[in-house]
Amino acid sequence: MGASGTGKTQPFYTFFTTEGEETIHATSLGGLLGEDETFKDLFSVHDEEDGVWWLDVTSPSEDEVNVLCKAFGVHPLTREDINTQESREKVELFKHYYFLAFRSFDNNKADKENYLEPINVYAVVFRTGMLTFSHSTHQHAGNVLRRISKLRDYMSISADWMCYALIDDIVDGFMPAIQDIETDVDTIEDCVFTSRDEDARTVLGRIGECRKGVMTLLRLLGTKSDVVKGFAKRCNENFSVAPAGDVGIYLSDIQDHIITMRDNLSHSEQLLSRVHTNFLAQINVDNIEGGNRINRLLGKVTLLATILVPMNIVTGLFGMNVNVPGKDAGGLAWFGGIVGLIATFCVLCICAFRYFKLI
Repeated sequence: MGASGTGKTQPFYTFFTTEGEETIHATSLGGLLGEDETFKDLFSVHDEEDGVWWLDVTSPSEDEVNVLCKAFGVHPLTREDINTQESREKVELFKHYYFLAFRSFDNNKADKENYLEPINVYAVVFRTGMLTFSHSTHQHAGNVLRRISKLRDYMSISADWMCYALIDDIVDGFMPAIQDIETDVDTIEDCVFTSRDEDARTVLGRIGECRKGVMTLLRLLGTKSDVVKGFAKRCNENFSVAPAGDVGIYLSDIQDHIITMRDNLSHSEQLLSRVHTNFLAQINVDNIEGGNRINRLLGKVTLLATILVPMNIVTGLFGMNVNVPGKDAGGLAWFGGIVGLIATFCVLCICAFRYFKLI
C-alpha cells in the first residue's frame, strides 16, 4: 500500500473482490473500471453468501469521500467523522452497515520526525463489502490482502472477517515497536550504572526519548480494549448489522493481546521511571562527592596560606632596614629562636586543622 507516512499524498484506490483474480490499483475511481464496465458491475457479487468486495481509499479529498458515501448510502455523521479525521476510536451501528474508527501509527523508523505519529483508519462494513478510508498511507490493507490471498482457498472470506483482519493487523503492528522499547529499556538500565559524568546528557536524552515513545503507544492503545470489547459484545447480542458471533470470538482474542501489550508498556514505563530516578540520584551523589573533593582541596590551600602568611610577615619584619631585636647580636641564638618559633607555629596550625578535621 505504499510507504508509511503522514503527509498528504495523491489519492490511491485499491479494489479487491473474491470474484476476481487480481487486486486492482488506481489513482482515481474511474481507473478501477475495466472496458465497458460500470460501477454497478464492479461492486456486484453474484454469490451473496461467499462473494465480497473491498475498496480501500488512501488520502481521499472531501469530495471523493462525499461521492462514495452518497453512492453507498452512508450516514452524514459517518461522512463527517471521515472528513474531519475523528481521532476517537469507536464502533457505531447503523441501519445497513456498521462504522469502525481505529488508530494505527507510522512505523517508518527512518522518518524520525513522523515515527509513531497516529494514523486514523475508518471502515464502513456492509454485508457484502467494506469501504476503508485513511488520510495517510499505511501497510495494513496490503497485509490483509496478502493474508486473504493465502486463506481464500481454505475458508470463506466475509466483510466481517476482513474487518477483523484489519483490526488484528493494526494491533499486531504495535508489537515490534513495543519489543524495540523493551530492548531500549534494558540497554538504558545497563548504561545507567556504567556511564561516565560526560555521558549524563546523552543517557538522560535516551531515557526521555524512550519514555516519550512509551507514552505515545500507551495513548494509542488506551481505548482499543474498550472498543474491541464493546464490538465483541454487540456481536454476541445478535444485532442485525453486527458481525456474526464467531467473529466476536476472534475479537476477544485481540482484546487479550491489547491488554498484554498495554501491561508490557506500563511495566516499561515503571522501569524507566525507576531508572530515571536512580540516575538523577547517582548524578546528585557524584556532584556531592565532587563538591567534597573541592572542599578538601580548598582546606589544604587554606592551611598552606595560614602557614605562609605569618612567615612572610616575620621574614618581612626582620628584613626591614630598621633597628630590630637581635640585629647586632652575635651567634645563631636569634636565628634559631625565630626559625624554631616559625616551625612551632606550623606544627600548631597543622594540629589545629587536624583537630577541627579541616584536612
